Formats: sequence, structure tokens, C-alpha cells
Amino acid sequence: MWDEAFPSFLIGLREGLEAGLVVSILIATLVRAEQKARLPQVWTGVAAAVALSLSFGAVLTFTAANLSGHAQEAFGGALSLIAVGFVTVMVFWMRRSARTLSAEIKEKVRASLAMGAGALVLTSFLAVAREGLETSLFLWTNVRTAGESTGPLIGAAVGLLLSAGLCWGLYRRALRMNLTRFFTITGIGLIVVAAGVLGYGLRDLQESGLVGGGSAYAFDLSGHLDASSWYATLVQGTLNLTVTMTVLQVVGYVAYLGVVMTLFVEGVRGGKPAPAAAEPASSQEKPASAQEQAAAGPVRSGRPRWVLPAAVVAVPVVVAGTVIAVSDGKQDSSATVAVSEQECGKGFTTPLPGQQVFQMHNTGDKVSEVYLVNPGTGAVYGEIEGLAPGTTRALTATIGSGDYAWRCVPTGGKAVTSSAVHVTGGAEVKAVEPVSEDDLQGPLTAYKDYVNQGLATLVTETRKLQADVHAGDLGTARADWLTAHLQYTSLGAAYGTFADLDGKINGRPDGLADKAQDKDFTGFLRLEYGLWHGQGAAELTPVADGLAQDVAKLAHDFPGQDFAPGDLPLRAHEILENTLQFELTGDTDQGSGTNLATAQANLAGTQELLTVLKPLLDERDPQVLTRVDAGMKRVGDLVAAAHGPEGWTPVDRLPADTRRQLDGATGQLLEDLAPIPALLEIRKAA
Repeated sequence: MWDEAFPSFLIGLREGLEAGLVVSILIATLVRAEQKARLPQVWTGVAAAVALSLSFGAVLTFTAANLSGHAQEAFGGALSLIAVGFVTVMVFWMRRSARTLSAEIKEKVRASLAMGAGALVLTSFLAVAREGLETSLFLWTNVRTAGESTGPLIGAAVGLLLSAGLCWGLYRRALRMNLTRFFTITGIGLIVVAAGVLGYGLRDLQESGLVGGGSAYAFDLSGHLDASSWYATLVQGTLNLTVTMTVLQVVGYVAYLGVVMTLFVEGVRGGKPAPAAAEPASSQEKPASAQEQAAAGPVRSGRPRWVLPAAVVAVPVVVAGTVIAVSDGKQDSSATVAVSEQECGKGFTTPLPGQQVFQMHNTGDKVSEVYLVNPGTGAVYGEIEGLAPGTTRALTATIGSGDYAWRCVPTGGKAVTSSAVHVTGGAEVKAVEPVSEDDLQGPLTAYKDYVNQGLATLVTETRKLQADVHAGDLGTARADWLTAHLQYTSLGAAYGTFADLDGKINGRPDGLADKAQDKDFTGFLRLEYGLWHGQGAAELTPVADGLAQDVAKLAHDFPGQDFAPGDLPLRAHEILENTLQFELTGDTDQGSGTNLATAQANLAGTQELLTVLKPLLDERDPQVLTRVDAGMKRVGDLVAAAHGPEGWTPVDRLPADTRRQLDGATGQLLEDLAPIPALLEIRKAA
């Protein structure tokens, strides 16, 4: 975990020492002026700054959690770039301004003493708030980059505690340190970390669709390097370099590191040396000028002190507001449009380009669906389903150049299309090509052929498993059980058509009175329980016989079972939802420890489904499969790494970091798969 903690440790140590040195100068100045009674005002300002920083982190987390998947990527990418900007400014400013800050801080404190308690509280608040806000922003970015919070939070906490100890030692004259060298070394380290954050932020923006080049890879070493190995994890955690990076990521990383590091190092060589040591005065002594002149604080020479703290708060808020407005915003001045067979589109006038909100009001007597379409192609820009008579619902759509019309489809009635309007002056907006049942018939036929062939193979494999049990060869039965079970689980998209047979063939003991001992517990998992819990051939023979009979019946019945075309796109997401819920938790394990083998079979089944849907998806959004393919590879590599010469590693024996990575990669893959059902939903607008 320390690889994920190191960048946060560095920022916590650096920012904590900056803030701590400023606080120590504030305190020393008050002690020297014999104003110890005013010290609570300093701590009040410090506490307020800490509270603001924590609140800022909570706002970032809450905002990101309430955005859609792509909006989260855009939000996180934008804030990553902002964090890089602030860290860059920080390291250069510290190198340039450290020598004059102590005198400025002392003068501010003396002025505050003359003005009253509020001024001193404000002075200490501004002195600490900038460091706290920068820390919150960079820490939030590190947590997002790592995919988990424990390591980065521990790293930041250790860094802050160490900086507090260093500041206390400096204040009490118990410690001397070369602050110039310290800020130079940590500055170099932060520039390297910031380069990685820049690369990660650019990748986020590519995955959100705001920046292109997401499929243009500079290198892909996933076939040669294990992404879950300790060395790959170390490099990724500390430097944000991954085994797969796009051209834009590499160019951004190298350009930032080359330019910024060169300027920083040259500035260090060419600048005047700052005092080498720091020795703050104790409460009984006057503060040493060397420490005061070397200490780095948040006061900005030559500009108001509130500018950067205000910018740190305002910029992310503006970004968040923009993203939310783009994804979910509603305009108060939205137009009301009628929906019915007689008045479809009444009230619709030529809209302005950009995001618009239309209040769709059902003026008829039937529940209706309504679509904003291109009247020439039928492509859909927005839709509402199940609009009841007399009700109004908002439809948000982005309007670009082109033709627009409303298509109203009342239940049991005839579809009606309104008059078209033509919009000019807007950007091109991509619409979703509608999908009909006929469009899905080809993929459905191909997938049913795949399932029929798979069931024929499964019949053979379960009969062999049955013969193993009859012969009492339980060692061979265990191997043949896994082969047959993986064959069945690779047919995931057809589960919904298997009806009651799925429960008999692969049902879990959940909900049964006697759990694994219940007489109604049958199929693969029941046989697994017996084979791995020492049950004999005589006890398992009826279980194996029942399994073989049920599989044979399924192979016989499936060609005549109803498989709705509209169910096919839904399965692309649902198979791996079950994988995350049941296999990656180990919930279905009955003793074999092969949940990850089942997860691999689920991936294979999902890939087969995506293959038959690919032509339809490529016509509507080629980037979806680009993201999904990359996610499938990431998850597949993590799963495959758990298979060694001695077999599969049980889920509960995976290293904690590997399990977190696998869960996170699968969750992200589900996010990438989520648009597929909407893209291929059967629409009556067609």
C-alpha cells in the first residue's frame, strides 16, 4: 500500500511543513510581542482553515459521486489538470519567495494586533487555508488515481504528522535542517508526481469523450508485464505510469516533465542561496531571523492573499457546475410541447443551438412514448417513455445544426410525426440510430447458434462427469466438473431463457432451509459441494444423474424457447454484474475455490455477445467498444494472473491490493458496458 501512499505522503509533508512554519512564525511573533493571550485567535483561524479544507474535499467527493460515468471522468480529468497547475505554481513560488516571507508575516501580525481579534483570526486563516485547499485537491486526485482511499489517506496523514513534528522541533530549537535543500528535493519529487497526475487526467478526459485519441496507444505492455505485479504496482502508484498508455498521455507526461523540471533545476542553480538552517525561537526566546527568512508560508508577495485560496475553491466549483449543467441541467425558460395523436409537437418552435429543455405534456388519453428525432433518418436525440395522460416531464437534449421533429407513439395507437424545423449555427450533434426487432434478429440468430453448439458440448461433458462419479473416480470427476461448469457459465446471455432449468442446473443454496444439505439443492454447485467435502460416489451418483438429465433436457428444449431480441443487449451488462456480485465475492464457492475461473468464463460469454452486437454498436458509437475492449483486457489480465501451475487462487486468498484492483476494474468495465442497452434499445421511433 505504501506505493499508493507515497505521492500523498510527499504532498502532506511539503504542504504541512509550509503551513507549520508559517504558524510557528505567527506564534513566535506574538510571544515576542508579549501577546500570548492572543494565541487562541491564531488557533481559531487555523481550525477554520482546516475545516474549510475538509469541506472542500467533501464537496469534490459528493459532486463526483452524483455524476454519470462519463461526467465523472470529465470532472476528475479537469480537476487533475487544475491540481497539476497549482502544484507547479507552488514549487516555483516557494523557490522564488521563501527569503522574504517571514518579514511579511511579522508585519501582517503586527497590523492585525492593532486592528483587533478578527484581523488576527483572518491572518492565520489565510496563512493556512491555501496549503489546506491545495492538499485537499491533490489528495482527492491521488485517491481517484489509486482507485482506493486507504493508502493515499494514510500517506497524507503520516506526512502531516511528520511535518508537525519537524515544525515543533524547529520551534523548540531541538532541530536544525536545511530548508532550501528540503524544498528543492520535495519540489523535484512533486514535479514527477504531477507529471503522472497530468497523464492520468488526460486519460480521464479521453475516456469521457472530451478529448480524442483514446484508442491511439503509445504502447501496450499488458501482454508482457503483469499489471498486478509488485513492480508494476510500485511504478503505477508512485509515478502513475501504467502498462498501457495513449500517445497523448506519453506526450503530456514527457513534455511536462522535460519543460518544468528543466526550468525548476535551472532556477535552483541560478538563484541566490537561501539561509541553510532553520531555528525557530522557543516561547522564551526571540525568533531567529534565519528561520523566519527560510520559512515558507502562504502569503503572496505583490498580490492579495485571498486570490489563490479563492481560485482553488472557485475553479473546481465552476467546473463541477458546468459538468452538472451539461449532463443534467434544466433551463427555467423551457418550452412546453404537446404529446398526442392529434397535437404531436404543438408548441414546438425552432430552438436555439445548445442544450435545451422541453416540457413534454401529454394532452391525449393514452400513455405515450415521445422521441425527438431527425425526420430524415429517424435518429433519436432524446426520448421519454411511459408519459401518462395529463402529465408533464422534462426532456433534455443538445441541439445542433440539422432537422428536428417530434415523434409521438401512443400505446395501441398510430405513431405521429410533427412538422420539422431546421436549426443552423450549432455544432454537429450525434444522434442514436434507432434499433428495431428486425435489426436484432441477425445477432440473435448468431448467438442462439453459439448457445446450441455450447449446449451440445455441455451434454457430452456432463455425461463424462456422470460416468466419473459412477466409476467412483472422484479425482477425475473434480477436473471434469470444472470443465463442464465453465462451459455452462460461458452461456450467460441465455440464462433468462433457461427458465426453471437454470435453478436446477446451477442454483445456489441461498434461501433453502437446510442450505447445502437441503434435498432441493441440485446441479453443479451441489456436486461441487460433495466433491470438495469428502462425500462418496454413492451419495453423489443421484446428483450427477440429475445434472446430466437436466442438461440434456435443456439442450432439447432451448431451440424452441422464446428469446426476446430486446433482451440480448441487456445481457451484455448483466453477465458481469452477476460476476461482481457472486463470483468476485466468493459467494457461490462450495469448496473448489474456482470462482475466478467462472469469472473468466463469464468474460468469454460477454465477449461472444459483444461480437454479435459489434456491427450495430459500431454504427452508433464506435468508442463504446474501444473502451469496453480495453476494460475486458484489464479484467481478463487480472483474472488470468490468479491461475498458476497449481490451479486457481480462491478469491479469499487474493492479496488485498489485487482484489481491490480486480473489483475496481470490473466496476469500471460495468460502467463502460452500461451504454450498450440504451444504444441498442428497441425504439418505436424507428
